[in-house]
Amino acid sequence: MKDVKIEDFKVTGPIKLDGTKNDWDLDASEKELEDHLEDTRKKLGKLQDTLYAHGKYAVLVCLQGMDTAGKDSLIREVFKDFNARGVVVHSFKTPTALEKRHDYLWRHYVALPERGKFGVFNRTHYENVLVTRVHPEYILGENLPDVNSLDDIDEAFWDRRFQQINDFEKTIQQNGTIIFKFFLNLSKDEQKHRQLRRLDKPEKNWKFSPGDLDERELWEDYRKCYEEAINRTSKPHAPWYIIPADDKETSRVIVAEIMLQELKKYKDIKEPELDDEIKAKISEYRERLKND
Repeated sequence: MKDVKIEDFKVTGPIKLDGTKNDWDLDASEKELEDHLEDTRKKLGKLQDTLYAHGKYAVLVCLQGMDTAGKDSLIREVFKDFNARGVVVHSFKTPTALEKRHDYLWRHYVALPERGKFGVFNRTHYENVLVTRVHPEYILGENLPDVNSLDDIDEAFWDRRFQQINDFEKTIQQNGTIIFKFFLNLSKDEQKHRQLRRLDKPEKNWKFSPGDLDERELWEDYRKCYEEAINRTSKPHAPWYIIPADDKETSRVIVAEIMLQELKKYKDIKEPELDDEIKAKISEYRERLKND
């Protein structure tokens, strides 16, 4: 099996999504991919235990992608061997009435992982420069003081949003949150195949919504917005990774490997040592328990 090289997926300069791959050959069988993922996620789970004991970092994993890109199944498979209390998943849907009474980043702030834990955002704060950009009428529902019509949602508005997102990520990174941002890069043909599968298999019917077809017709609009969002917000402290997503097993291995390789670079993440006084009395404590 080929090694996963971070530089093949990390966005470090301007990109064109039309020039990125939707599939990737790791030269491995399905069984080899499954075995490798199992090994990697166990290592990640052990690392999370150490992260919790260390208590100085949190990890935020952001997943974005078109409908059927595989976000849900990736979360299920990559985080399967974590301590259930060590990872918290948030799926952000249409903002509630309460959420609309706050700024658009509020609901993401309150969902951030605490130190020692992994937080996974299934769809993220980037919806506010993706869905709302394709459907700017949604912005009117935010009841912003300077936005009274669609004419007020100009390029300067989006410039501010991108800057606000960059500032948000910089702030949480400077305060101990390690950020991973994964764009699951699905091809339009593969999306069609997966949507048909939802219709053909009764047990998958619940996943289908007629609105998914309406959004599919806006494929190029979404790709354009994703491309700009990635280019404007992939920073050294919070880079984007473009993950080929036409093969789910391969995409899961790549995501897990990137997280493991990057987290291993934090050499200060280790279990705290006992105080010298407690160390010196371990034998005494052991005897007390034996004689209890």
